[in-house]
Amino acid sequence: MVSVTDPIQPAIAHAKRILFQPFSARKWFVLGFSAFLAHLGGGGGSFNYNGNPFDHSSPGAQPDFSPVTSWISEHLPLVIALAVVFFVLMLALAVLFQWLSSRGQLMFLDGVVRDRAEIVEPWNRLRHLGDDLFRFRLMLLLATLALFIVCGGLGALIALPDIHARTFGGAALAGVLVGCGLLILGVLVLSLVGALLHDFVVPIMYHRDLRVPAAWQVLRRELLPGHGWHFVGYYLMGFLLGIGAAILMLLACCLTCCVAMLPYISSVVFLPLFVFFRCYSLEFLAQFGDEWRIIQVPEPVVEP
Repeated sequence: MVSVTDPIQPAIAHAKRILFQPFSARKWFVLGFSAFLAHLGGGGGSFNYNGNPFDHSSPGAQPDFSPVTSWISEHLPLVIALAVVFFVLMLALAVLFQWLSSRGQLMFLDGVVRDRAEIVEPWNRLRHLGDDLFRFRLMLLLATLALFIVCGGLGALIALPDIHARTFGGAALAGVLVGCGLLILGVLVLSLVGALLHDFVVPIMYHRDLRVPAAWQVLRRELLPGHGWHFVGYYLMGFLLGIGAAILMLLACCLTCCVAMLPYISSVVFLPLFVFFRCYSLEFLAQFGDEWRIIQVPEPVVEP
């Protein structure tokens, strides 16, 4: 029987064993660095402050943007060039983060499975898998970018008559509905692919030393048939567990004046959560047979 609740207790036990039995500050910082790399570019602590301490205008006054718009219209080629350079730099940074994150996912998985904290050795040993994972994730990134371009272009094309007429009519409404509908559907599909990749395909790659396409085939042929609803339940349970984790992170953020949300520091402070969720997916896999017991548990020492 495959359950979505049974793996919770073993995952908690593994997290306690890895991080607290015995406690090692070095392990926390090293394994936390692997977790930091694994989640690089995937979002983190960001804070928005809506107040403007330099705004001394009266409450009813409206800001005058005419000088800004005038300057932009006079220097339009420069503005376009700067926008293109900014876009290219952001895209290059995203690609770099994807590469580091792909290596980091396998390093963090190796640290959890083997209960050890190393950087250089798994970085080199798992290089071929990390590079292959990076190529697949890069295609996902480009597919996401293409999705936004296609949906935006299709919506604009449908709304073109109303755009020319400078009105919001039936064509504009149809463009918005079609563009947003296809965008939401595409984002859901790509998000599902990314979730399956992280939770199951990467462990399959690591366990059997397979490239991404072969690992997807293993997932499709050996794990998914007859268990589709179990995977749906896994992600529903993961959503509920994620809400609890988010509440804990919010409390820690408030108690530490947001220090716990700083890059890398957050990976160390919330390392038990990261280890737990990694162990939860591995324990879910372990229910499919002894072959899928990936976590290496040391044998108890028997004293003579």
